[in-house]
This record gives sequence, structure tokens and C-alpha cells, in this order.
Amino acid sequence: MTTPTVLLDDVRAVYGAGTRQVTALAGVTVGFDRGTFTAVMGPSGSGKSTLLHCAAGLDRPAAGTVTVDGTRLDDLDEDALTRLRRDRIGFVFQAFNLVSTLTAAQNVALPQRLAGRRPADDDVAAALTAVGLGDRADHRPSELSGGEQQRVALARALISRPAVVFADEPTGALDSSTSRQVLGLLRALVDEHAQTVVMVTHDPVAAAWADRVVILADGRIVDELDGAITAETVAARTAAVEAGVVGPSC
Repeated sequence: MTTPTVLLDDVRAVYGAGTRQVTALAGVTVGFDRGTFTAVMGPSGSGKSTLLHCAAGLDRPAAGTVTVDGTRLDDLDEDALTRLRRDRIGFVFQAFNLVSTLTAAQNVALPQRLAGRRPADDDVAAALTAVGLGDRADHRPSELSGGEQQRVALARALISRPAVVFADEPTGALDSSTSRQVLGLLRALVDEHAQTVVMVTHDPVAAAWADRVVILADGRIVDELDGAITAETVAARTAAVEAGVVGPSC
């Protein structure tokens, strides 16, 4: 049996204390295999971003275990966890998080430089070429469109050749045409390079690019889709969850 690239086992996440305590994840078990593209969806407050943050080692769960690329995150101290995130995990967010004074190439290289490394110029160029920006390496963010900035962010996520790429609403700030470009790049990473991609999104059209859709409500996985996924089927299933037709109490 193939071991998932990322595995959450009975993960609970709790915020606050006393009467203000909120359970964001209520015992979630889910795995993400190598070479798969999974979309994570759910109503506001369902726990989808918390799931991503726990899976990526950005938050530590209150209980349960998270394993990334064969390493249990709860076995790591903060320094080791930081190194694992830097070396084995790629991040793409809705906000591009580029440094305005740096060129595209310098932004791609920045995480490695902050870690005391000097990535080869050829590796930086290859990462930019992979996202279709080989000719924009010397341009600063203000000289790039929103879609181009997001592609720089994707190149930055790929420079360390991570085991998994986590994307949190990566198309949320983009128009539909540019969104398709970014989603096509994520799809190509899976199909052509066996990359593992986990994407949080609220958009059924974006989710339809995935191999699998995991739907959360009230901190639990309440539905999944795989196989022939369309925006219409995703929209219908998420609407059913929001209406309470499908959910933890059903």
C-alpha cells in the first residue's frame, strides 16, 4: 500500500478557552497521495483553512498526528519544523506575498537565500520557465499582472522541489481567464511531474480541476467526490452541505 505524501490522523484543532473555545477540526483523518490534486471545500468556518494550516505545519493540532513525506510533525521542534516547511512544502496563497523591490527571479530565490543557501541561477530560471515566465525574470511585481505575480509565487513554491504544494485560495484575487492559467499550471504539476497539490477553495469551477474534492462542515469531513468532477456537481454537493442535507448530523 502506498503511503500518502500527507496524512492527518484523528486531528483535532481547538482555538480559545472556556466558553469561547471553538473546535475547528473535530477528529479529521485524511490522506493526500503522491501525484494527486485535491480540492478542500466547505462553508465559512468549516475548518478547511485550519486543515491546510495543520497539514502544512503552520499550526500544531491539539490532538492527532500529521505526517508529511514520512516525517511526523509532532516529533519536530520549531527549528526542525521550520526546515521541513522550507525544504519539503511549497505554499501559494491568495495574496501573492512578493517583495515589491525585488525582481521575479530574486523573489523566487528569496526563501532559499533567507535559509542561508544560494540557489543556482539555472534552477531559478527553470522554475520561472516552468510557469511560463522565463522572459520576465528581471521584472518587479509592479511590472507584472496579477496572474504573472501568482505564477512567480508558484515558481517560488517549486524552487525547493517540495513533496507537496499547499494552495490557499490561489485564484481568489484573479479574473476567470487568469485563474484558468494558474489552475492549468497546478494541474500540469500533477499530471507531468507527479506533484502532490492540496488546494483550499470556495470556487466550484476551481475545484473541478482537481482529482478529488473533500468537503468539510463543522470541523468534519462530510462528503467527498472523485472521478468525473464538474463544477456543477461540486456546486450541488457544497450547496447540500450548506443546506444541512449532507453534514455531520445527517
